[in-house]
Amino acid sequence: MRAHPGDWLVIKGYRVDSPVQRGQILEVRSEDGSPPYVVRWLSDDHVSTVFPGPDAVVEPSHATR
Repeated sequence: MRAHPGDWLVIKGYRVDSPVQRGQILEVRSEDGSPPYVVRWLSDDHVSTVFPGPDAVVEPSHATR
């Protein structure tokens, strides 16, 4: 998984009724774009450091919300 600041991190729910979590990547802590990422979540504007799991995808910054 590779990302750049401004890209979107999308985490799919692990159950059918689980909501999709979406946040904008503010900071990438490695030079090669691998995790961890500092993310601002759209649902509550919370900022956290994330090591995404296999249920996560990175969408380019030009992707729509």
